[in-house]
Amino acid sequence: MDPTAFEQKIKSGSVQILDVRTSKEYKSGYIDNAMLADWLNEKQFNERTQHLDKSRPVLVYCASGIRSAEAAEVLRTRGYTVFELVGGMNKWKREGKPVKGDKPVSQMGTEDFNKLVQQSNLVLVDFGATWCPPCRKMEPVLQQLEKDLSGQFALTKIDAGVHTALMKQMNVEALPHFFVYKNGQKVWDKQGIVSLEELKKALQL
Repeated sequence: MDPTAFEQKIKSGSVQILDVRTSKEYKSGYIDNAMLADWLNEKQFNERTQHLDKSRPVLVYCASGIRSAEAAEVLRTRGYTVFELVGGMNKWKREGKPVKGDKPVSQMGTEDFNKLVQQSNLVLVDFGATWCPPCRKMEPVLQQLEKDLSGQFALTKIDAGVHTALMKQMNVEALPHFFVYKNGQKVWDKQGIVSLEELKKALQL
């Protein structure tokens, strides 16, 4: 699809937008609501794309169209309906289509993080990002958790697309990654998709 058709497809609703560039490229500007799965990082690409919804079309793009074409071919063999942006972000920008960009945010240090996990007797920390497919899949689970255990714990979300130094210190290698702190001390952590019941159990340790 050319940029205009791609944009109209996005506006039609019920689609998933997938950016297959690197995280550095993504930060330089991306299509609103796009998720990220780096095609050049095979492990990351496979891990993140397995959480896409096969009942909804996937609109995929890269910088020029080469990587997205390769990614689209693989996704189709896995049962997804895929549409590609011809010319990629380069052509999208040349045609004046809207581009989102991250605003500069200061890196969170260990001291600030320690203050966050001491804000309540019981804290659930969520290292995630809006562009992460499994993180989005966890959103309704977290919302339900907050309803079911209302007032019993504090949920702290750490944007892994920003606070990369803290991620390294915490040994967070993949997203999402959850931690439970009780009275400021870590008592549980787990990487990846976690069920509602498992989170409840972790918070009741």
